[in-house]
Amino acid sequence: MKKPLQVVGIIPARLKSQRLPEKLLIPIAGKTVIQRTYENALRCKQLDDLIVATDSQSILEHVHAFGGKAYLTSENCRNGTDRLAEVISQNPSLQQVPYVVNIQGDEPFLEPEVIQKVIEALRADEQVVVSTPVTPIKTEEEALDPAVVKCVRRQDGDALYFSRTLIPSSKKPGYQPETPYYRHIGVYGYKTEFLLLYTKLPATPLQLSEDLEQLKILEYGYRIKTVVVDSMSIGIDEPTDIKKVEFLLCKQNTSSSPEGSVLP
Repeated sequence: MKKPLQVVGIIPARLKSQRLPEKLLIPIAGKTVIQRTYENALRCKQLDDLIVATDSQSILEHVHAFGGKAYLTSENCRNGTDRLAEVISQNPSLQQVPYVVNIQGDEPFLEPEVIQKVIEALRADEQVVVSTPVTPIKTEEEALDPAVVKCVRRQDGDALYFSRTLIPSSKKPGYQPETPYYRHIGVYGYKTEFLLLYTKLPATPLQLSEDLEQLKILEYGYRIKTVVVDSMSIGIDEPTDIKKVEFLLCKQNTSSSPEGSVLP
């Protein structure tokens, strides 16, 4: 008898991107961003299945071409979480899976151990409905960058708040090297039942103000468990990020070289 699935990873993959159009189909040393992300996530042995949820026929066909699983979702999905919920709601077998992990499509070097720790944190506490990783911020530039989402957390790891501004603040203005700052990594482990509920909840003031959908979870009184990880993952948002990951690939002695990039 086939063992029931316990954890499914879903990669929301939207084709359009404001800062870097069609970035998921950009080749990095011979493989596209989405293919590298998919194959990298497969290294996490705690995932029983892995699916790409996309609004793009091009991405759908591309994922199928390299042997991955993909579902076509509506263009009306507001965000990646809605895309996950749509895939689950349209597939009764997935509704029986206890846990779902949302893995960003533009993070091809996310360490499998990060996904593993997210899953472990979710399973460890019945009262927690969401888990997510954070990593220490090591530079002032990163701490002050509004594109870097910061997190403050309780002693037990529960998230207190997420913000694009510098938190925690200090009596002294600006960045303080001795203050522990954490960067949020956009991976989420969900209890499947809660994920389907969450997407039906109306938007909240802090969520809209910060443009951070995880704040809606906190505003409705649910717990988010954070896990501290040591991660060097690079998200791809700008053309310069492509060069960064190509350099990292070459450093790791991969079989490809950066000459294959479409970017100058």
